[in-house]
Amino acid sequence: MPKLTIDGQTIEVPPGSTVLQACEAAGREIPVFCYHPRLNIAGNCRMCLVELEKSPKPIASCAMPAADGMVIHTDTPVVHKARRGVLELLLINHPLDCPICDQGGECDLQDLTLFYGPDHSRFAENKRPVADKDLGPLISTHMTRCIHCTRCIRFLNEVAGVEELGACARGEHMEITTWIEAALTSELQGNIIDLCPVGALNSKPYEYRARTWELKKTESVDVLDALGCNIRVDSRGNEVMRVLPRLNEAINEEWISDKTRFAYDGLRRRRLDVPMVKRDGKLREASWSEALRAAAERLAGTGPERVAAVVGDLADLESMLLLKELMAALGSPHLDCRQDGAKLGIGPRASWLFNPTIAGIEQADVCLLVGCDPRSEAPVLNARLRKRWRQGGFRVGRIGPPRDLTYPVEELGAGPQTLQEVVGGGIAFAQALRDARAPLVVVGSGAVARPDGAAVLALAASLPVQREAWNGFAVLHRAASRVGGLELGILPGPGGRDVAGILHGVEAGEIEVVYLLGADEIEASRLRGAFVIYQGHHGDRGAAAADIVLPGAAYTEKHATYVNTEGRPQRGKLAVFPPGEAKEDWRILRALHDALGLRSDVATLGDVRARIATLAPHLARIDEVTPANWEPLADAGAVDRAPFGYPFDDFYRTDSISRASAVMAECSRLARERRASEATGTHG
Repeated sequence: MPKLTIDGQTIEVPPGSTVLQACEAAGREIPVFCYHPRLNIAGNCRMCLVELEKSPKPIASCAMPAADGMVIHTDTPVVHKARRGVLELLLINHPLDCPICDQGGECDLQDLTLFYGPDHSRFAENKRPVADKDLGPLISTHMTRCIHCTRCIRFLNEVAGVEELGACARGEHMEITTWIEAALTSELQGNIIDLCPVGALNSKPYEYRARTWELKKTESVDVLDALGCNIRVDSRGNEVMRVLPRLNEAINEEWISDKTRFAYDGLRRRRLDVPMVKRDGKLREASWSEALRAAAERLAGTGPERVAAVVGDLADLESMLLLKELMAALGSPHLDCRQDGAKLGIGPRASWLFNPTIAGIEQADVCLLVGCDPRSEAPVLNARLRKRWRQGGFRVGRIGPPRDLTYPVEELGAGPQTLQEVVGGGIAFAQALRDARAPLVVVGSGAVARPDGAAVLALAASLPVQREAWNGFAVLHRAASRVGGLELGILPGPGGRDVAGILHGVEAGEIEVVYLLGADEIEASRLRGAFVIYQGHHGDRGAAAADIVLPGAAYTEKHATYVNTEGRPQRGKLAVFPPGEAKEDWRILRALHDALGLRSDVATLGDVRARIATLAPHLARIDEVTPANWEPLADAGAVDRAPFGYPFDDFYRTDSISRASAVMAECSRLARERRASEATGTHG
């Protein structure tokens, strides 16, 4: 290991480290603009210059490999002069618009100029004007502020895998621009806003709406997919102003998807904020006591075999547990959390988890995707797969319709017949799975959310992907509530109906009352023959079919627990209060218990969580993944020859929040137009 002397301190660093990393390990702060630990080294800002003994000039510490015997100085007159000179050059063309710049207060250029920069400029020439670029509805540009650090280019090329930004011309004519005049297409493009060290790239929906020091910052968890990305919700008053990523190496590193980042405007549109009861064929406002009494009368007056409940994709553990206890008290076995009809929850716990964990992807050497489109179902996980591919020695095969995943994929086939051939060894890729040190099989909703889903799951689980201390069988969910619901047993009881059975029962007149806990992804038109009680936060599909509406809280408006696709429990925190008379979901269900006269010893959120810990102790270990023991799945019958499908074609509108978002609607429109132009050959 190289041993260096930095400002008189001797330090040993791992092989392959740079001088910059060695300086940081020694506790020295080195200013940077272009360097980022997750991107390739560019070495073009020269802000990280340090003095190396026996070197004729300062060196760029980010690009210089650490070598044994180096003597580095980071706090000398030469270094200070170099940093002042770099900042003076950067500020030649930088506009004086800090008072109106969105980056003000969290700007690297401001901070470094304050500590390292000159107190005046020797240049009097006119500043260079640069035309702003139209990157689409998510990112606004102010290119006169750009310092050409190229972080945005490197992120899109390396992490997102969409090469749509580049630098053209040289010297003072250099510009960051798109290759063609079109909006960016990556589902991760919003991350370049965080990467930009100046105010050249800003959030278009947030622009000029708030200053960073006005905002209350709340740590929370994203629920718009099943990955459980760690986020920070910034709010002012009772309005969410923006959503930013939080660092979590085990899940999302420091990235989030565009839907997570920009769909927050849907939190204030189409909201349910007062209880409503249908009278004379129309929903009319009511008090909480009236709505709860009406719901209780209908539930109590209906036989338990004619009452059913469906849990939605955004539900939290606390509300799901109380709904389960409510249905048990009523005596109804008709309860399900699988809106899409996924055939999960029948086998052992390992059969519905992402067993190798998200971070474990980086250990895999062969990957098979089965009915899975990670780019649209979980863009951050797709970036992790691309990261592993860029490291080399990673082979990816797919069974399902072709789609661009931003890395090379071997197209093996479209449906279960191909999967049978892989299991039987009839395809060369099967040998790669057998020979792999850490094979990975990712099963998506497109494989299990079909009538033969149980047979497909058992078939995929029979692949040889278990090794000592490694279980490569992974289920990629798309609903934030799904794993939590399966862990709590939100499934049909003995003789109970699943979602398809509930809908069929309504049409046959066998189910009279349906309780929807935020369930908006079912065919609401098939519920017309039933009395529907809808508890949720948006006037979406479920509310449109409701006879009683109980307004709940969105994920930013309550303290709640969610379990991600790998089985990791995480806590979301209340950032703003629910609008109007809306209440936290567990409180509504607790009040409904009282309205029905049911005995319950749950009085506080702590009581609910204690009940969860009793039922499933591993769910009380927050931010820990409890491994599941692997057991082979029983044969579940024959598979259909129909090819796998994917759960959705529109990444931007997949839930009640994103469907209410005007920003996501515009992104969806542009995506449809782009697909149409590509289909007709007129794109670009």
